[in-house]
Amino acid sequence: MSSLFLHYTTTGRMSSLTITTIQTALHWEDKKANLQMLEEKIMGIEERTELVVLPEMFSTGFSMKPAELAETMDGETVQWMKRVAAQKKIILTGSLIIKEQDNYYNRLVWMLPNGLHGVYDKRHRFAFAGEDKEYTAGNKRLIASVKGWKINLQVCYDLRFPVWARQQSQPEGPEYDILIYVANWPERRSHAWKTLLQARAIENQCYVVGVNRVGDDGNEIYHSGDSMVIDPLGEVLYYKKDDEDVHTITLQKEQLDAIRAKLPFLKDADGFMILNNEE
Repeated sequence: MSSLFLHYTTTGRMSSLTITTIQTALHWEDKKANLQMLEEKIMGIEERTELVVLPEMFSTGFSMKPAELAETMDGETVQWMKRVAAQKKIILTGSLIIKEQDNYYNRLVWMLPNGLHGVYDKRHRFAFAGEDKEYTAGNKRLIASVKGWKINLQVCYDLRFPVWARQQSQPEGPEYDILIYVANWPERRSHAWKTLLQARAIENQCYVVGVNRVGDDGNEIYHSGDSMVIDPLGEVLYYKKDDEDVHTITLQKEQLDAIRAKLPFLKDADGFMILNNEE
């Protein structure tokens, strides 16, 4: 089985989940500035929220210098995530550069307010930018469970590979309800980003949340954001281009269940399981 599962129980209405997306520019390879900036944005969220989603490599930008920038799981940024999640009473997620033994990972951390966490190491490395030469690929998906919602967590370039996101066959029903992508996806390929996010929602009959950065990175590559929240029919519930934005949205489980009941496409899908691929 290629998925890890992390369960978290909380209070509140079980049929809804409130998510805040943070679309922001990032300070290039400057952890201190990014953590300060992001903390101000998170603490400034006025609405009640349960999950806050940050972009890919939120503490550095999409850097190919892991030897200089990597941290351990006991390092400053993970400790920052733990503190902020506890103080704000939220789940906090995004990816950062992590060193483990002699390997570097583009690792998504799913930090719970009680300090427990799960991790997902980006499976598909962006060879066009040399990511495959600097980082080790992950081989397990992370599916988190919150208030009865199951959430599949992925990173940027994973979006181009539909099998990795596909609902796997299981007797109890769909494998997950929400698919989240955190990204540093360049504006020059924004059409693919927007199209594939909608495709993933339709083919997996789930909500999709895509959170991207904005602005130029240190390589003068422009990012237009285009962060989106999409419903299981592919309809766009939220979309933001170019500007920084902190947006809170509440998703309803009843809507998802009703769509799946009325249009039971998933039961007709080809049965398969993704096997582990140890390197």
